[in-house]
Amino acid sequence: MGALWIANVTVTDEEAYGKYAALAGPAIAKHGGEFIARAARFVQLEGRERPRNVVAKFPDVDTAVACYHSPEYQEALDFARGASERELMVIETSE
Repeated sequence: MGALWIANVTVTDEEAYGKYAALAGPAIAKHGGEFIARAARFVQLEGRERPRNVVAKFPDVDTAVACYHSPEYQEALDFARGASERELMVIETSE
């Protein structure tokens, strides 16, 4: 089954987060991830609002988790730490 990588982000340092984004995109693509929503218009109906929301589709949960733990993504993540407040989850799809 497929999986969705869902990130809800408040960026606190645009410059550093830009470096994260430049590295994270290729790392996600390398692991079969495809962005289906990236900082697009949203309506917050419940919970804490984060102005940047990203959804990527992966072949399965294990691949998405492996991407997160990969050296390429961890290198990118070094730039996001301290430059953002984030929640990230991977959820299996029913497809």
